[in-house]
Amino acid sequence: MQKINELQLAKELIRFPTITPVDAGVMKFLEKKLKKLGFKTKILEFKERGFKPVKNLYARLGSKEPNFCYAGHLDVVPPGNIKDWTINPFKPSIRKGYLIGRGANDMKSSVAAFVSAVSTFLSLNKKFDGSISLLITGDEEGDAVNGTRKVVEYLKKKSEKISFCLVGEPTNPNKLGEMIKIGRRGSLTGKLTIFGLQGHVAYPHRANNPSTIIVKILKELKDIKFDKGTKDFQPSNLEVTKININNTADNVIPATAEATFNIRFNNKHSSTSIKKRLNKIFIKINRKYRSKFRINYRVSGEAFLTKPNKTTYMIQNTIKKITKIKPKLSTTGGTSDLRFIKAISPGLEFGLVGRTMHRVDEVVSLKDLKNLKTIYENILINYFK
Repeated sequence: MQKINELQLAKELIRFPTITPVDAGVMKFLEKKLKKLGFKTKILEFKERGFKPVKNLYARLGSKEPNFCYAGHLDVVPPGNIKDWTINPFKPSIRKGYLIGRGANDMKSSVAAFVSAVSTFLSLNKKFDGSISLLITGDEEGDAVNGTRKVVEYLKKKSEKISFCLVGEPTNPNKLGEMIKIGRRGSLTGKLTIFGLQGHVAYPHRANNPSTIIVKILKELKDIKFDKGTKDFQPSNLEVTKININNTADNVIPATAEATFNIRFNNKHSSTSIKKRLNKIFIKINRKYRSKFRINYRVSGEAFLTKPNKTTYMIQNTIKKITKIKPKLSTTGGTSDLRFIKAISPGLEFGLVGRTMHRVDEVVSLKDLKNLKTIYENILINYFK
């Protein structure tokens, strides 16, 4: 059985300029690697009106249960100003014990570590009781419409069962082994538009200034105390991310005012309950000022928590044996594709140290990459004992 080197594969994957949701041939490349290991593969391209098509890959080795699945993404965020990088972000380089390149941290190296771990595991365990699968998307950093969400729907229709899923997102704040993510807060974005009445600033009684109304609304939104957090989750919070009054004249009361806000909410709430609470505020204030408003919501995901089970604790102990650190079970941070996968499988997230993800000169420690590959390999060994 051919063994795949994690560093070599990470470098090969980084060379594909897969700025979300561009595939650039990376799924076909990875598919060939997996076929050589014995995987049955399928590239799944999904399309939806208003969004760019996305290629995804589902691969499975074996037909028995349990089916241990590794999930991740090969799309990356834009590199920004290329001149700010010390290298070409898509021509990976090694410097002082680190691999540099866009996706080195988030999360092509993690994908490479798992594929390498599988190749080593198979070379030592030609027969094992179960299956190994990979669910790889090209739409995690973007709209997340034609990616893992659609793959999960496809797997449901095919009655494909996943017994446990490990998502390889960067989960560690400072050192490899510090943190496992077992859940995430939900995310809701609202875009609020207030329609006033344009007029001359010297005659405010003839106008209705929407900026006055939107400021009062945003103040009330910011004053909401959603909760104090729970045993598993930090408190829910709302942040105003944009305020826009498109007015080019200083002596004109504007006709409209817009604001965008994002709420990260824990499992004390749902997106529906949050919307109801906010709508009451909008209606109350706009009724007082006799104005109209429009609110558009976008829900990126609901809050979720995977109750730790024996596989969770096995992974925690495996990580501790290799890193000498007992990882904390956490729900902090943003969200991940586990919010979709949870519909068909329990799971958790564990990957690299995330300090340089999305930054210029994104890096991964070569030592961490090697240790992550060893962790993933030992997880497979212990899972299929």
